[in-house]
Amino acid sequence: MTIADVSPHRVQLPDTAFQMWLSGELDAYLHIPDDGSRVEIIDGKIIVSPAPRFRHGGILQQLSNLLDRELVKDPGYRWRCVQNNSLAFMAEENGYIPDLVVMDVDLYEDAWNANLRHLVPDQVELVVEVTSPSTAVQDRPPTGKTSGRGKWCGYARAEIPYYLLIDLDPKVAQVTLHSIPDAAAGAYLHTEAWKLGETVVLPDPIGVSVPTGSWQVWSEE
Repeated sequence: MTIADVSPHRVQLPDTAFQMWLSGELDAYLHIPDDGSRVEIIDGKIIVSPAPRFRHGGILQQLSNLLDRELVKDPGYRWRCVQNNSLAFMAEENGYIPDLVVMDVDLYEDAWNANLRHLVPDQVELVVEVTSPSTAVQDRPPTGKTSGRGKWCGYARAEIPYYLLIDLDPKVAQVTLHSIPDAAAGAYLHTEAWKLGETVVLPDPIGVSVPTGSWQVWSEE
């Protein structure tokens, strides 16, 4: 039996939390309601997050629409995206559910044909997270108290080339593109940031401009 942390409780499991998450058994074992809640394993801890609000999903749909428009303009455009698909970090036994991932068309089609339950980091070019009050600490670069922990570090250790963090906290109100991952350090070495309302420019090879004028911070929800 395994004792796992399920913030803020401890639960006894018949197998490791990661193996149960990987097989799709963990949600049912924990009696997670089928209401859009997400179950992730971050730094070995089971994290249950509530379903995001409508505007959260709307931002992701806007990003998806922009990539679709590029494909309409150029049938050779290679980038596809998918929302809320789980991402398995096998070496660390962590399991994230990013808000959105961007993939090369060949890898996207391979995953489609295989009907994968989980993607792995090598299939992902860019990952997107939109913060909410319950997830912001996990999504952001760590502070001194959380050094080496959280999704920012996990994505960098897995060498995902780009991490787009959309932080809707009214104290931040900023979109940041993290790039140049250093796996050994678990850190991204370069950042570029835009205030909410400015146009975000995703560089080549994705090459998309993202207007953020309609995006709003939490206090306006």
